[in-house]
Amino acid sequence: MADVLDQSEIDALLAAVESGGVETSTEAAVERGVKGDREIQAYDFKRPERVSKEQMRALEGIHESFARNFGASLSGFLRTIVEIRVASAEQLTYSEFINSLPNPTNFNLLIAEPLDGQLCLEISPLIIYPIIDRLLGGSNAELFIPQRPLTVIEQRLVKRITDRALVVLTESWSELVEVNFRITEVESNPHLVQIVAPNEVVVAIGFEIKMGARAGTMSLCLPFNVIEPVMEKLLSQGWLAYQRRVPADDRSEELAKGLGATHVNVVAYLAATTITMNELLTLQPGDLVQLGKPVKDEMILQVEEKNKFAGTLGRHKDSLAIKITRLAEVEERL
Repeated sequence: MADVLDQSEIDALLAAVESGGVETSTEAAVERGVKGDREIQAYDFKRPERVSKEQMRALEGIHESFARNFGASLSGFLRTIVEIRVASAEQLTYSEFINSLPNPTNFNLLIAEPLDGQLCLEISPLIIYPIIDRLLGGSNAELFIPQRPLTVIEQRLVKRITDRALVVLTESWSELVEVNFRITEVESNPHLVQIVAPNEVVVAIGFEIKMGARAGTMSLCLPFNVIEPVMEKLLSQGWLAYQRRVPADDRSEELAKGLGATHVNVVAYLAATTITMNELLTLQPGDLVQLGKPVKDEMILQVEEKNKFAGTLGRHKDSLAIKITRLAEVEERL
């Protein structure tokens, strides 16, 4: 039978603890950890880290590639510079992720066949409405950001953005596993969507999107139970061995296709000369202006204000035309 302490012994023990005469179990454990060269770290059971640091770095690398390629795709589609970068990569609970999102917002539910379960792609209204304004021909100079769900027309416009995002996301993930991302549902209130339990661990990748003077965020939520089957491939050694590099030659057709829709300014210069302001003011119909180039010389064709081709003036059907004869020199005179 264990001895039972009386009240005087209990008071003496408490007094010794307060004065430091008796070390507590926590202090003793820390002291033993220091002496044994073991690092003691705090562990939060509410937020277990189910994804290792190496796997998080690999996931961040995949989505950095996605951010660069998606930014290039949007720049070509919107005909303006769009910069996208990974701003954060962390693991938290699903409820914490949902509570961090604005309401209303553009909240897309995704599936990634053949993986089981759903993922989320959220795009902030702070950048969605400037993109819509750009698609409709606006300047974004004094754009008001409304606090309301997207209309049906706006959702159709945004779908052209999210479809491009999923194409690039599928390409980025193809280095890890062959998946096909697809949108199954679009919501405006993220609190109405429950794809996993509130305390389930998810990996949240945060992006920053900049378009001119406008900026906003985009978030990708990856529940752990969805990506768990491929997590072993994200281990540092396995990932380096598994990751494949696409030779630049194999991407030439893809790059040419992307550049094929790019618009450039082309100007053909007949010739150049100088006159005085007085001569300019006194010019009348029928007057002749002498140019500093022989008639038989070729014309210079500039692309985006840089000499590119030389050619001769002609006619094609009912329009004036230039027949390109050679490449022009960079410093060749007009």
